[in-house]
Amino acid sequence: MSGSTPGNEVDDQAPNLSGRTVGLVGLGLMGAPMARQLRAAGAALRVWNRTRKKAADLAEEIGATAVCACPRDVTDGAEATIVMVSDADAVEMVVFDPDENSYGVVHGLGAKGLLIDMGTTSVLRTQGFADRLHQTGAEWLDAPVSGGTVAAGNGTLTIMAGGSDTTFNRALPLFQAMGQRITHVGAVGAGQIAKSANQMIVGLTIGAVAEAFALARHAGVEPAKIREALFGGFAHSRILELHGERMVEGDYEPRAKCSIQRKDIAEAVQLAESVNLTLPGLRANLTLWDHMVDNGMADFDHSALLLAIDPDSREK
Repeated sequence: MSGSTPGNEVDDQAPNLSGRTVGLVGLGLMGAPMARQLRAAGAALRVWNRTRKKAADLAEEIGATAVCACPRDVTDGAEATIVMVSDADAVEMVVFDPDENSYGVVHGLGAKGLLIDMGTTSVLRTQGFADRLHQTGAEWLDAPVSGGTVAAGNGTLTIMAGGSDTTFNRALPLFQAMGQRITHVGAVGAGQIAKSANQMIVGLTIGAVAEAFALARHAGVEPAKIREALFGGFAHSRILELHGERMVEGDYEPRAKCSIQRKDIAEAVQLAESVNLTLPGLRANLTLWDHMVDNGMADFDHSALLLAIDPDSREK
């Protein structure tokens, strides 16, 4: 295994988590398959989800140790607590409990506890959350993921971690159960910066593929043939492969929702503004995601961005 110096990629190793307990908050499109991977590696799980039935059904399926009444309770006996929720507001709610009902993770974590935020959360707010948690003596590690539900289900996620060497090494066996490409990017917030860059490239590339397909169709060539012709050239990408196929087939069942992609692009714009950087392509891309959300397509797969550019393509 390579070292954990920030910026290093870590070699994949099959972990054995037998005898270890992990807390997991959030069992949505990504959290549920991640829970399955941790359990398959031998970890006992303490889980919580806003919809209790979803947690209970998953616990029955995989044999989780406990379905907890609130986020605080997942920390009981857990060596680390993973949070996998939709956005920064949700992170704040489940971790710090702004309503002061003492159900947040922070109320059970204790000194030297480890919280791992594996969702895509605003960089600026992540740094603030980490500072708040450090005041209790606990540690924060931001470790957002890429690869979508397919990679989550296969245990092949790309994981980008931000935090100290110590916290990264504590979390590494858990990451190896869920991911294949694991990189310690830097200090707290660096993982979210990497994920923001990832989401920028994803959002802009989906837009580029959608525009190319729209141009081809209106010029008299089937997008499926354009996609085939571009394979292996400089324009070839995973976006062209996966999202391009969904566009061709009109398959917009959500693997990653337009609303989430919109949130991520907006946070990237906010991060750019915080460092006095203007990114015109990103701002233009955001208007397309705004269109999807504002026109009833928030829950479509993000490949449906084609419909913002070429709405008639759905009728072909």
